[in-house]
Amino acid sequence: MVTSEVPSSGDFAEDAPSPDRSPDGSAQVRNTMSGAAGVVLQAGVVHGEVHLHAALPPPAPLVPQQLPAAPGPFAGRVAELSRLDRALTATAPHGSPPTAGAAVLVSAIGGAGGIGKTWLALAWAHHRLERFPDGQLFVDLHGFSPVDAPVEPAMAVRGFLDALGVAPGRVPADLGAQTALYRSLLAGRRMLIVLDNAATAEQVVPLLPGSPTCTVLVTGRHRLASLIDRHGARHLSLDGLSHDEARTLLTARLGAARIASASAAVDELIRLCGGHPLALSITARNVDTSPGAPLAEVAAELRELGLEAFDHDTDPAASLPTVLSWSLRRLTDEQRVVFSLLGIAPGPDTTPPATAALTRLSSAHARRALAALEGASLVERRPGGRYAMHDLVRRYAADTAEELPEGVREVALTRVVDFHLHTAYAAERLLAPHRELLPPGPPAPGVRPSPLPDAAAALAWLDVEYTTLLAAQRTATARGRHDAAWHLAWNLHTFQLRRGHRHDMLAVWRAALNAAPHLPDPTARSRSLRFLGRACSRLGLHEQAIAHLDRALDLAAERDDPTEQALTHRQLATAWDLNGDGRRALEHARRTLHLYRSLDKPVWEADALNAVGWYAARVNEFDTAYTHCRAALPLFQRHHERDGEANTLDSLGYIAQRRGEHQQALDHYHRALALYRDLGHAPEVANTLDHMGHPHAALGQHAQARARWEEALELYLEQGREEDASRVRRELDDARHVADDR
Repeated sequence: MVTSEVPSSGDFAEDAPSPDRSPDGSAQVRNTMSGAAGVVLQAGVVHGEVHLHAALPPPAPLVPQQLPAAPGPFAGRVAELSRLDRALTATAPHGSPPTAGAAVLVSAIGGAGGIGKTWLALAWAHHRLERFPDGQLFVDLHGFSPVDAPVEPAMAVRGFLDALGVAPGRVPADLGAQTALYRSLLAGRRMLIVLDNAATAEQVVPLLPGSPTCTVLVTGRHRLASLIDRHGARHLSLDGLSHDEARTLLTARLGAARIASASAAVDELIRLCGGHPLALSITARNVDTSPGAPLAEVAAELRELGLEAFDHDTDPAASLPTVLSWSLRRLTDEQRVVFSLLGIAPGPDTTPPATAALTRLSSAHARRALAALEGASLVERRPGGRYAMHDLVRRYAADTAEELPEGVREVALTRVVDFHLHTAYAAERLLAPHRELLPPGPPAPGVRPSPLPDAAAALAWLDVEYTTLLAAQRTATARGRHDAAWHLAWNLHTFQLRRGHRHDMLAVWRAALNAAPHLPDPTARSRSLRFLGRACSRLGLHEQAIAHLDRALDLAAERDDPTEQALTHRQLATAWDLNGDGRRALEHARRTLHLYRSLDKPVWEADALNAVGWYAARVNEFDTAYTHCRAALPLFQRHHERDGEANTLDSLGYIAQRRGEHQQALDHYHRALALYRDLGHAPEVANTLDHMGHPHAALGQHAQARARWEEALELYLEQGREEDASRVRRELDDARHVADDR
């Protein structure tokens, strides 16, 4: 120990430390000097003497290891794990931590409740522990959990300070000072901070470190927009597992032998769970606790019980409905009603205009409500401005809709069905302007159909809304909306014909026939029978087709309705031709022509002329065929009826082919094919391609013939036309044999 006298206060240099007073009144002076070995010397003044002594270096900072255990059966998510890896290294040289810019954030490992956000965060974190040698901090912010109130930022920061070794006496009282100390302690350290189950950005922002050497993972059901906008956060949204990933998860839980022994039942379980990780885990738990139950029985029970099968009376975290219910806590009353109504709306997804009709909100207001539900991970926005729910979330929404007053549900469904019906009516008028005009009744007050400027827009709308339109008819049928059910069938006709939806055509007209007796229009039943017969004939159901069409003809005759008689004869011609009786087909076509001429409908007359020409060619009356088709073509062209023009050009091609005029046949077929493609008439595109192969082959153009038949075959297979596909396969085999002989 070295002692010396202490100079007076007047002798201190200007940069010397000022003395502090000890509790006993003596002055204390602290000065530090580093020796060669890093020894710290401290000077203390006690009763006038300076005492110098060696002191130990400050302790090394604590390395907190707060991550919970890694999830056990973790399956798949390869793409999502890769995205997290890319986020980690996005601002850093290869193999090194970030050194500049903001902290790396992945703000929304987001998705519906139970979708596996925390599992993904923990699986990734444990897989990348070597990147964070200075430790990991973790906090469950209870944004969506049985706990009533989310964790306040002050409480979370205090927990982090404790983990970082800050003595209780050094923790400031003010939240701002706490966060400043927290960030100081993290500065320059390579640490991972996992902020799990966040409800709002306000919970998260005070917990963000300032150092670019840190990485932050935030999980939550809400899309935390301000983190993305103001803090450069990256958003990663989770959906259900793929089929293979779900199978891997069940295999890990139940064992490969049990999964392999009931493959079909496993596939159904995965489908019923929709790839939802929590639903799959609950299912696996139910199976595991009932080892004697066959998986097929579990699947049957799940199919019967629906969402109830995923409920749990005593453990909220193990109950999917309860977990999903936590997502509604931060919604407004209006947003909750929108969520519930979307659960019962027809179709697999929706759009803002359809949502506006469903909810009676303005279009802008509906968009905001959808955006709020998207932010809460209750709906997912998809390409084309469409919004969809996971199947299990939708089931939960439908359950909550049962709590709404019945009148609210009924009015909502009436409005959304009217929206789809009246937009489909506008689309049908654009696609088939010369068809009978049968407008539905007025829509519910305030319902505004989607504007469709032209036929191309109509076809595009029908393409994307087709599944919803079928669902709208089922909804109308179930609610006793017989007029809507019938008119939806009527207004889907041209689209179904062009796209080749033969089986759907049969289904919608069966529903229309059931609705017809409830309608005041006496022609509804005969029209339904006529279109049902048409659908049956195109599916090869000949006896059913003729029975329906004969009954329709009888009803039309009883009412002395020449229009319905003419239209029914036209369908009888097609039905008999498809059954191989060309003579009876031609007879009905001639009756159609006679009746159409008496009705003074030139486009319909052109259709009958072409029909007579086609069926005459089928029975080798080529002069009659040519005369009638040549008379039909200018009528169609004059009235801009492109479907009829294409049909007639195809008929003329067939007539020329049968006459041996193969090049002329190809000229007609090429013009017909161009029109069919432009119209989007897929079945007729296939038919004409099929026809074109024959004149190519007759002209020795075997490569061109094979190309046409191969394209026709592909379309026939897409359209489910197996008989036509088999015939074209034989034509291709014959063409290959010809090529081999050469």
